[in-house]
Amino acid sequence: MHYYTLLLPLLALVCSQLALGQSQSSIPNTFPHAWPGQPNETFSPAWQKYFEVTEKLPSIPSGLPRMFAGNIPVNRQGHPNDTLFFWAFEKAGANGTLTAPADANNTDPWIIWLQGGPGSSGMIALTTENGPIHVLANGSWVLNNFSWNHLADTIWIDQPVGTGFSTADSTGYVPDEDQTGEDFLGFLSNLVKVFPSLATRPLFLTGESYAGTYIPYITKHIFQAENPPVKLRKIAIGDGSLGSEATVEHVPVVNVIETYPAIIGYDQDVFNYFREQSHLCGFDLNLTYPQNGHFPTLNLVRPTSGSALSQSLLEPTESRARTASLQKTVAAKFSAVHSERSVGKRAEFFERREESRREWKRDLTGRANGTIDPNYGCFLLDELIDYAVNFTFPWSNGDFDVYDIPDATSPEPFLNASTFFNDNRTRAALHAPTSKDWIRNFNYPFGSVHDRTKGNQYGDPSVEPIAFLSELATNASAANVSIVFYSGNDDSLVQHHGTEVIIQNMTFGGVQGFTRPPATPWFDDTGHFAGIVHQERGLAYVLVAGAGHLVPEWKPAQALVFLREFMLGDNLNGTVSGTIVVGGENATLANDFLPDGNEIFFGSAATQGTSTIPAATQAAWSSFIATATATHPPLLNTNGAFGPVPWSAFGWIGAAAIGSWMMM
Repeated sequence: MHYYTLLLPLLALVCSQLALGQSQSSIPNTFPHAWPGQPNETFSPAWQKYFEVTEKLPSIPSGLPRMFAGNIPVNRQGHPNDTLFFWAFEKAGANGTLTAPADANNTDPWIIWLQGGPGSSGMIALTTENGPIHVLANGSWVLNNFSWNHLADTIWIDQPVGTGFSTADSTGYVPDEDQTGEDFLGFLSNLVKVFPSLATRPLFLTGESYAGTYIPYITKHIFQAENPPVKLRKIAIGDGSLGSEATVEHVPVVNVIETYPAIIGYDQDVFNYFREQSHLCGFDLNLTYPQNGHFPTLNLVRPTSGSALSQSLLEPTESRARTASLQKTVAAKFSAVHSERSVGKRAEFFERREESRREWKRDLTGRANGTIDPNYGCFLLDELIDYAVNFTFPWSNGDFDVYDIPDATSPEPFLNASTFFNDNRTRAALHAPTSKDWIRNFNYPFGSVHDRTKGNQYGDPSVEPIAFLSELATNASAANVSIVFYSGNDDSLVQHHGTEVIIQNMTFGGVQGFTRPPATPWFDDTGHFAGIVHQERGLAYVLVAGAGHLVPEWKPAQALVFLREFMLGDNLNGTVSGTIVVGGENATLANDFLPDGNEIFFGSAATQGTSTIPAATQAAWSSFIATATATHPPLLNTNGAFGPVPWSAFGWIGAAAIGSWMMM
């Protein structure tokens, strides 16, 4: 999703608030709707008939399996209107799997999907990623042949309370992630009363982005429960906000450039500049296999320049109420640029822009101690995006999609299901609330949209998951629960290198980090290379080639193979077994980055062309990178295995901040 299109749901939020008589100084007060046929008794299988979706959904093709939808309370005392909305689909080709009676011998898996945001609806994934129906840019609908319910009963959920069609009274929003976990357990306790078989069948809890914060907390509360309502088997987090803003967003910037050097136009001076900035910020982390020591905490250095442009882009969180995503900051920057042009300052603007470009290209190696750029501080991803949209075609056409690097369409075709969900026929069929309109993203997940001075940039005051991931992994091992982290290689917002840093900084199976570098290829059902997989001691890491932040959207077939083999299945490919790795290791994959593509596509609201990088340019860049890293030879780990060495491996040991990030 692009920066421009992110503004649309924000406008929808304002409109919905006005429609409900809400002002910017009030937090929405919403409640579920009792549709005809709702049982008067407490939750039981009698509610299955009520929740079943039997009415035709407008514009949706036929051929869907049996499905159920509606709001279920979270059982929070004093807040009866706090509910979570779910839309569940039975496994394709099956009948009665969700409504099966309780049976301890029933081992059929079931899946829960959570979106991120924070404040993003789970229906986004249902309608654009891994769900059975997909909305197209023209508003029409198609069935998705790669929906995850082809393999198991799957439930998409709007959470925490107040998200999407979920409801919350004005004082009932979650104050922190522990409440999120408690609410979710309350929801699950009611859900399994309606569908009793789910209480003992293995649950695969998965999601992406800020769900990387939700899922560890939910899992922690499941482990802490004396009698948990479900039997958790595996958790899987895609492009997850497991660590801090620095770790997941800015530490990987050099890796992002190495993956897609087209971002800087293959300019070697610019690469050296960002590499130097990364070192000055302490981001040149030394990943070793096995890992040698933990990374210390790093405070993210903020910009100090007083220029209007840098302040509008990067003012500190505590003073500028940072918006819900990086998209808005870039949109605001462009608004400032266009405003300058409109008042006759075009020449002055371009003069400053060229001066900025010279700054980006300056060589810092000869300067005493080096200098962190005062315009950006250590917000290196922001700086990289600013460089691309100012100087690098085709991103200079007006946009940079942090979720999918090679997508330079501006605006991107908008896959918007709002019209469908807010159609009264849809609302009635799904037993959705009438007290609110459905929107993709909202600003109230923590009830603190007016005060982002606490916690992280979203007002979430909770400690970041990395702070307790080692303990969580220990408890997971004891409970026979596996952990999967997966990443799309084209994602720049939560880039895979940050996830690898987090893995190497946590302990699982009694050992810190992976003992060998991820270097085993995996393949899709057509036999084509799909990415890299590595598994050790109950933790799997999967990198998906050619996929962005929303992996099932960009690589649906490969995502379904991933689900079948590494989530629901127990494919051992990439597993360390004694002195060998199942599936072998490819030394060319044991690098700190995976080059991914030589085409960047662009257009306005549609793909209208591609920018192809000449082979000679790629060859020259490869030669440059080899020369730039020549003084850092491959490292033999203590076990004698070949290990990847980033360009910084023999330089200064960096630091990883501990906090949490965001997104869809």
